[in-house]
Amino acid sequence: MNWIDLVSFSQLDDIISLSADKPVVIFKHSTRCQISSIALTRLIKAGPVNEAPFYFLDLLSHRQLSSFIAEKFQVSHESPQLLLIKNGECVYEESHLGISAGELLEQIKAS
Repeated sequence: MNWIDLVSFSQLDDIISLSADKPVVIFKHSTRCQISSIALTRLIKAGPVNEAPFYFLDLLSHRQLSSFIAEKFQVSHESPQLLLIKNGECVYEESHLGISAGELLEQIKAS
């Protein structure tokens, strides 16, 4: 998995622009949460996904950005949380142990 660190509000403009051409994944991770670590491990074990860029947000370091993302894409703030962005909108969202690399791949291919 080639993660792109999501650390600034300006990157959201890039994500929205990029999502017009291909789906974009945002993974919001809490370094203090065991469930978040499990979800991250599941994604890493799935291997590289070439169909979509993956953005990684450490929500403990970037809480305001995480809250802004929830507001921007009209989803509840969760941790961990996986968002699939297409055409500037969140078309798929999952959290906690519901995060599945297989399901994400299906959603990417369907978008």
